[in-house]
Amino acid sequence: MEKIKKTEEEWRRQLTPEQYHILREKGTELRGTGKYLHEKRQGTYRCAACGLPLFRSDAKFDSGSGWPSFYEPADPENVTTELDESAGMPRTEVLCSRCEGHLGHVFDDGPLPTGMRYCIDSEALDLDTEDKSAVE
Repeated sequence: MEKIKKTEEEWRRQLTPEQYHILREKGTELRGTGKYLHEKRQGTYRCAACGLPLFRSDAKFDSGSGWPSFYEPADPENVTTELDESAGMPRTEVLCSRCEGHLGHVFDDGPLPTGMRYCIDSEALDLDTEDKSAVE
């Protein structure tokens, strides 16, 4: 996959301050405040920075964590992970494979069929409700 590379100034012009903080500075939104936490519409959740399809609504579930949660990515190649020890404990950070934007974290306490819980910040996502592949 071809990477999207921009300067930090280009990212700042493209993204809202909240999106920039999460996607480029590895921030997080407050628990329970994300616009997609209780979202029920069908569609594909895309990277807010580059538009890459990341998660489908049919893989979304209510984890009780306070962030939108998914049990699998739309395509495993569209997300990458790396070790994050910034909170004083090891966690697995989830990144967009194309623009390397921070999306959230993944944990191994999710539901079947994967057992994974991708806890993703709403500000890192755009919901594409026109994408019919999410419901086919």
